[in-house]
Amino acid sequence: MSHSSSSDHDKPTRKEAEAAVRTLLHWAGDNPERDGLLETPKRVAKAFEEYFRGYKQDPEAILQKTFEETEGYDEMIVLRGIRFESHCEHHLAPIVGRAWVGYIPNGRVVGISKLARVVDAYAKRLQIQEKMTAQIANAIESALKPQGVAVVIKAEHHCMTTRGVHKPGTDMVTSRMLGVFRDSAITRQEFLSMID
Repeated sequence: MSHSSSSDHDKPTRKEAEAAVRTLLHWAGDNPERDGLLETPKRVAKAFEEYFRGYKQDPEAILQKTFEETEGYDEMIVLRGIRFESHCEHHLAPIVGRAWVGYIPNGRVVGISKLARVVDAYAKRLQIQEKMTAQIANAIESALKPQGVAVVIKAEHHCMTTRGVHKPGTDMVTSRMLGVFRDSAITRQEFLSMID
């Protein structure tokens, strides 16, 4: 289920995590013992639990409950503009964006909220956008075995908008097309027309 390289038995304790935050606050030039920062290490540890809860989620398990009573429906299903917040693995800076997820069923469909939960499960990890795009598409393909899957992500990366080159308003677009979305230009264009 968890795809991290470290196991739970060698994971630092909450107390050790809070001590690390105090060290960073001190290193940044402030006094972690002053009133305004006394509770910050606890708050940061709690925030990290939320930011990175995706490590405790199994995206393919989320997609296991499917429905076969579709009356033969075999047209495109698209969930548009799924908002997400992630963090880049290079600077821990926020990545904030939207995902468009589409698939063409092959006898089985999944509740639409599950598609949003899969996006969230991968977003709530340290990420790069290209990998996240592929992970979402691959999980849907593996679990549903559809005729095709399409994922487009548009996101603003704070590692380049609030630091580094400082280019606010710039977003990055990535896509992953599998099955009929890759093989058929008409199908791909139908999906892409829905996201503009």
